[in-house]
Amino acid sequence: MSTFPWLTALLAFPLMSAAVVMVMPKGNAATVKRAAFGFSLVPVAIIAYLWSQFDANATEQFQFAENTEWIRGWGVHYALGVDGIALAMIALSVILVPVVIIAGWNDVENRGSGNVAEYFAWFLVLETFMVGVFAATDVFLFYVFFEAMLVPVYFLIGRFGGPRGAFAAMKFFIYSLVGGLIMLAALIGLYVISSRNGIGSFAYADLLGLKMDPNTQKLLFLGFFAAFAIKAPLVPVHTWLPDAAQQATPATTVLLVGVLDKVGTFGMLRLCLPLFPEAARWFTPTVLILGLVGIIYGAIVAIGQTDMRRLIAFTSISHFGFITIGVFVMTSLGQSGATLYMVNHGFSTAALLLLVGYLISRRGSARIADFGGVHKVAPVLAGLFLVAGLSSLALPGMSSFVSEFMVLQGTFLQHPVIALIATSGVVLAATYILVMYKRTMTGPVGQGVEVVTELNRREIWAISPLVAALLVFGFFPKPVLDVVNPAIARVMQQIGAVDPQPRVAVVDTKAGQ
Repeated sequence: MSTFPWLTALLAFPLMSAAVVMVMPKGNAATVKRAAFGFSLVPVAIIAYLWSQFDANATEQFQFAENTEWIRGWGVHYALGVDGIALAMIALSVILVPVVIIAGWNDVENRGSGNVAEYFAWFLVLETFMVGVFAATDVFLFYVFFEAMLVPVYFLIGRFGGPRGAFAAMKFFIYSLVGGLIMLAALIGLYVISSRNGIGSFAYADLLGLKMDPNTQKLLFLGFFAAFAIKAPLVPVHTWLPDAAQQATPATTVLLVGVLDKVGTFGMLRLCLPLFPEAARWFTPTVLILGLVGIIYGAIVAIGQTDMRRLIAFTSISHFGFITIGVFVMTSLGQSGATLYMVNHGFSTAALLLLVGYLISRRGSARIADFGGVHKVAPVLAGLFLVAGLSSLALPGMSSFVSEFMVLQGTFLQHPVIALIATSGVVLAATYILVMYKRTMTGPVGQGVEVVTELNRREIWAISPLVAALLVFGFFPKPVLDVVNPAIARVMQQIGAVDPQPRVAVVDTKAGQ
């Protein structure tokens, strides 16, 4: 395998590109946009190469590994590497960045003020941190990237969002910062434990299997889990998301919901379970209940929303309930389904958010009541909206169906009652999606809806790869599962979990004789 530092290149290129974009002449916005889009395609090419070279059956856990001493006194290393789970999440991240750049082409002009170069530069900076948090194999480095993501998102919401963007940005920042500080305390505790074990390191491999008191393990688990629950977000620490989604531009919301929220569930799978397996088992009933509450609560509240952006935010809270349950049922089927769900949710929610953004930019309103009959004036837009909505409600043949079915099946193997109750979320999803579609797209053309025009070529280019992913992964999820499943098998081994054996009924063939 090549010794070239591909992951460092994947990190550094967007950051350097952001610097170039920022110093470009401000008078030619079109050139700035084209440059940002062109730069964003390079990471896509790099991740495509890494995917082609990735060996899912390799004996080592992390491939394309890099390791350089950073802070000797603390045992901190600049260490990167990817397994199948991280590779899938990085691919999702770098694919969505050029999509949101195209989709948000005129966001700054539509807002009426702001710096075009700054807007697109923050997307590129955010891309660096997203890649870093998924690729870090040193837990301290993971924390650095985890916290660094707050900065570009804060400015994207606060400077380029709606009238209450500053409030939503500050709320997001405070929630995330508090969670990060709790995780920092747990991280320090973990380092102390590793030092007592004669290791004194933040390296992921060194921290696996540390000997620690059961109560200490529970406290450290809670420290990490609290930060990830806020990021995910899980009920009851979810309230920052609807405000952020309502105030941020659609392009920003796509990365916020499509990728950043996945850092929470990724952290649960990468850190909470393998580093604290006994504590994870002890807390599993509580986490499953939180996930179940999230599924039902998010779906019911979504049904009652009048703003399309808030509706989609609450649907995501419901979906993250499914993902969290899939992670904590500790079956390979559930965890593989949860990982696939993270990828599929990223694409389906991105498509739905961008289409809602197109509607808002044309009509000047996000209220469901201000629409109606869109299918008569913009049939392509309405048709794509239906496809994205059907994927969100997990219609068979759409990508989300495969992952949701895997999560429910994996949950049923361990917790059949939880699985049966969670299934009601599927029915509720059909309600909030189809009701929204009916009110906005069907019936007579509503007052003011005649100004809604059909999608232009640029908007179709932005949405096309997302719709293609929804359809392709609905029938052929194998490319993702092939790289994810071996990584999940390793996680199962690290936490000492074993898939339950299928229950087979024994039939006495002589009973009727």
